Order: sequence, then C-alpha cells, then structure tokens
Amino acid sequence: MRFKPVKAGLPGAMHFRLQPLWIVLSVLAFAGCSSVKSPAPKASPSRVSNVFHVVKPGENLFRIGKAYDISIEELARANQLRDPNQIYIGQRLYIPGANRQLPVDTIAPVEIAPTSRIPPTGHASGEPLLWPVTGTINSTYGPRGASFHDGIDIAAPEGTPIQVIEGGEVIYSDQLRGYGNIVIVRHQGGIVSVYAHNQINLVREGQQVGKGEVIARVGSTGRVTGPHLHLEIRQNNTAQDPLRYLPQLCCIQASDSVSPKE
Repeated sequence: MRFKPVKAGLPGAMHFRLQPLWIVLSVLAFAGCSSVKSPAPKASPSRVSNVFHVVKPGENLFRIGKAYDISIEELARANQLRDPNQIYIGQRLYIPGANRQLPVDTIAPVEIAPTSRIPPTGHASGEPLLWPVTGTINSTYGPRGASFHDGIDIAAPEGTPIQVIEGGEVIYSDQLRGYGNIVIVRHQGGIVSVYAHNQINLVREGQQVGKGEVIARVGSTGRVTGPHLHLEIRQNNTAQDPLRYLPQLCCIQASDSVSPKE
C-alpha cells in the first residue's frame, strides 16, 4: 500500500487529521461509561405495623377488632389463634395496620342489645335527651347484611353543628379508622353517647360539656358514603337502640326527619 507523501512544512496537517479521530474515540469511550446506569435505589419496604394490644379484663376479639376496625378472622389469623374465643388477660395480640394502642374498653361496647321499641324506664336526669342534629335518619339500629349496625345514621349537611344529647364528660375525642373523627361522652346513669364521622371535633378528652353544647360538626371522615352523624347510645357498656332513648318521633322508620330540639 502506498502512502501519499506529506509535503514538508505541513506536519501539523497529519496531526490535524488524526486529532479528530482521537477525540471521537475518547468521546465514545466516555459515552459508553456514562451510559451504564447506576442501580436504581431499592424501594423502601411498606410500613409494617408493630403495634401489640395487651388484653385487659372484659375484652374479647370482637371488642378489640371493633376498636381497631379489623375483623375477628384477620386478628385470629395474624396471631395464629386456633380458637378466637380463647384469649387471656395479659396476652399480647399483634394488630395489623395499627399505628398506636387504643382504649378498647372506652371505644367498643361489651355487647349489643337486641332491637326493641320498648322505651327505657328513664334517665338519671329525669329529662328527655336531645336529638343531636337536624337531619334525616337513613339507617336504623339493627342487622345490616351480615353485620350489625349498633347505632343510627342521621344524614345532614357537612358542617352541621352536633349537640351533645346530655351533659357529661368527654372520655374520648380523636380519630379511628372506621369511625373517622369521633367523640365519646359519659353521662349519669351509666349512659355513654358516641358521635362519629365528624368533620371536626370541638372538644377534648376530660372536658365537661353541658346538655346541648356543640361538640363537633357533621362530616364524612372514616368509612362513609356521604356526610352524616353516626350516633350510638350505650347503657352500662351495652349498645342500645338510640331511638329508645331519644324523644319519640311520629313514626320510627328510616328517612324520618328529626330535630335536635326537645
């Protein structure tokens, strides 16, 4: 192969022709290194609950599950319980998905009373209770499919003031998974009232409230399909039909309009 001689005085010409090739090769080599992607950072594992509930006297899986909004079956499975009825005081139960321990005795009733239209014998104050909001009853106390609805639902516009049905002490004001924002008030005569799915709670735990005082506002927090107040009344820690305690309406049926006035 013959090489064409380079004229004297032009040594830089050969250097000029070679330099681009060197630059191209260097650029390609650099590009090749930079094209190697660094390994993607590993996705952080999903937050795992490490909450354990210590069983206290009077508690069972039904009450614990109700407080933490988890089924008995899931609780039993998570704790490898062959018999869900065999738990003991002091036992540590793992609560899937929970982020804190809850006062089960305050939140969940011991049992549920059957439906009845017989009014109670009376209240400690001797005066009728108040309807907490003006609205429409869209769900009554009693069986609901495979479950049991242990209160009544009163539909009302978002932000409607919620009045406490009787004077008492606020024993719980916080948020729960199924209930959303919830207020629980203890009254005389072993009566407790529960107000759930609130837009906002306006009282704090330990606060004394007077009959008719606004304690929250109607909302749609928790597991709901629209704004309403879920009201429960318990007598000696047993869920009762609220319609047995509140001033009687003309017809006790769902979709009745109710007023908080006596």
